[in-house]
Amino acid sequence: MRRALLIGKEPAADLGCDYVSAEPWDLIVIGSLTLGQLLCFREERVLDALSRGIPVWLYTPGLPEVPKNRSLSGSLATAQRELKNWGILFTDGGRKRLITAEEARQLKRTGRAPAPGALLTPLAKQVLEGSD
Repeated sequence: MRRALLIGKEPAADLGCDYVSAEPWDLIVIGSLTLGQLLCFREERVLDALSRGIPVWLYTPGLPEVPKNRSLSGSLATAQRELKNWGILFTDGGRKRLITAEEARQLKRTGRAPAPGALLTPLAKQVLEGSD
C-alpha cells in the first residue's frame, strides 16, 4: 500500500493508501474541501508536493456541492480547473477515470502514472508508451 498524507476527511472509498501524518509519503490525498478552501486553495504541503513531483489526488465526492448561485458555481468550476492544471488528479475512488491524450501528456511531462483503475483512450496509451 502507498503511504499517503491525508488532507481533510478520509474518503469513503478505499484508494489503496495507508494514511500517515509524517513524511515520507508517496502521495497526498485530499479527502475533502470546504467552499472557502476550494476557492482559495493554497495548501502549502500540496504545493510543495506538486513542485517535487509527488502525486496529489483529490477525492471528488469530498468536494462541496454545487451551489444554486450561478456566479459562485462558475468560480468553483474555475477553481477546479486550476487544480487540474496544476496536476492534481481527480478521482471518485470507485468509477474508472478516463485519461485523455492531453492528460496523458501532462502526466508524462511530470513523470506521473495514471491513478489506479484509470481507463486510457487509445491515443493516451500511445502517449504514455512513448510512441506519440
